[in-house]
Amino acid sequence: MTATHTGAAGIRAPLALIGSGVLAMAVLEALNPEYDLIGETISRYVHGTAGWLLPAALLAAGAASAVLTVRLGTGAGRAGRAGRAALAVWTVGILVAALFPADPPGQWGRPSPSELVHGNAAFLAFAALPTAALLLRRALAGWRPGLRTALSILTAASVTATAALAVFLVDVMHGGPSLGPAGAPTLVGLVERLVIAADFGWIALATVAMGSRQEQGRDRRA
Repeated sequence: MTATHTGAAGIRAPLALIGSGVLAMAVLEALNPEYDLIGETISRYVHGTAGWLLPAALLAAGAASAVLTVRLGTGAGRAGRAGRAALAVWTVGILVAALFPADPPGQWGRPSPSELVHGNAAFLAFAALPTAALLLRRALAGWRPGLRTALSILTAASVTATAALAVFLVDVMHGGPSLGPAGAPTLVGLVERLVIAADFGWIALATVAMGSRQEQGRDRRA
C-alpha cells in the first residue's frame, strides 16, 4: 500500500466520526421541530425525540478529537504543545458533556448537578477549541498549505462565535434576554450551533492536515 493510500485510510475513521456527529445533530433538529433552534441550546434535545442522538454525536466528536490529539504528538514546538494541550481539554470537555445530560428547557435559573457538570464541561470545551485553533494554525497550514485559508476562516469563526456565546449565556443565566430591543428573543441557541459548526469543521480540517503530515513523514523515511 502506498503512503498516500495509508494516509487516506488513517483519516477516514475520525472524519466519519465527525460526519456522523453532524448527521446526528441534523436528525435531532428534524425530529424535534417544537424546540426553538434560535433561542434553545441543542443540549436540551436530549429530552426530546431520539434524544440519545445528542450524546452519541458528542461522543463521536470527542473520539475524533482524541485521535487528532494523539496524532499531533509533541513535535510542533512550544505553541504546538500548548495547542495540543488545549485540544485535549476540548476533547475531555466534550466527552464529559456527552455523559452528563442537560436539564429540560426553562430551567436556567435552577440547574441540577448534571446540568452544572454538562454546562461547565461544554463551555470549557468551547473555550479550549478556539485556543487550540489559534495555536495550531501555523503548524497545520504548514503540513497542508492548501487548507490555510479555510483553517483561518474557521479559526476566526470559532473565536468570534465563542465570544458571542459567552455573552448570550451570561445574559440568559441572569434572567435575560436583555440584549437588544424589549421582547427580543435570545440568540443563544443559534450562536451555539454556529460554534459547534465551526468547531466540528475545524476538527475535520485539522484531521486532513494531520494526514498530510503523516504522509510527509513516511516519504522522508522511504
